[in-house]
Amino acid sequence: MKAVILAGGLGTRISEETHLRPKPMIEIGGRPILWHIMKLYYGHGIRDFIICCGFKGYIIKEYFANYGLHMSDITFDFAENRMEFHKQNAESWRVTLVDTGENSMTGGRLKRVASYLKDEEAFCFTYGDGVSDVDVAATIQFHKDHGKLATVTAVQPPARYGALKMDGHSVRGFVEKPVGETGYINGGFFVLSPKCIDRIAGDDMPWEAEPLMGLAEDGELCAYLHDGFWQPMDTLRDKNQLEALWASGNPPWKSW
Repeated sequence: MKAVILAGGLGTRISEETHLRPKPMIEIGGRPILWHIMKLYYGHGIRDFIICCGFKGYIIKEYFANYGLHMSDITFDFAENRMEFHKQNAESWRVTLVDTGENSMTGGRLKRVASYLKDEEAFCFTYGDGVSDVDVAATIQFHKDHGKLATVTAVQPPARYGALKMDGHSVRGFVEKPVGETGYINGGFFVLSPKCIDRIAGDDMPWEAEPLMGLAEDGELCAYLHDGFWQPMDTLRDKNQLEALWASGNPPWKSW
């Protein structure tokens, strides 16, 4: 199965980082968050990736063009103009990088890679700016079992603030960042039939608008409930929080 990852947006809410590079290339623990997402999928047996590039997409292309080089031990013999690889640590990935336009919306980017998915029974699809410990293999099996066109992973967003325990006007205690007060939301990590792409009109259409809402209205969208870890990287605060989790030595999304 293939996994499509959106990696072309401007990332304006974290402009401290994205004025230099695409948002999916912002590093957590010295590796782009895009790499962390790919490692998550790879841990569930997916090695064929389609990356939807846009804003500063050349940086993503250059990263993968040199990925094998950076992940290997190498001898450069300048006298013989020869390069010898000794140890290859790169994953057995197949990565297709597609320029989907600098200003395309999420649906438009997906539509632009449709030709790479036409022979697939189903494919995975997610955003290039969030990590989770979601069981990707389970989402795929869930999708196959229900037989509908689309599956979305439903998550409970982490609360940004603590809450007060109240008894009338008296404060009895505090709850540190309670989870789930807003219910489930779209956490990405979709599994889709290629037929879903037919619902996208063009570059200006967000995936989350008419296509996804239409699938729900037609009874073709099912939710896989994930109550574990999920964290987007929308702001510099989010980035620093993920960095701290990685530095702790036990980041909850790391399964490799």
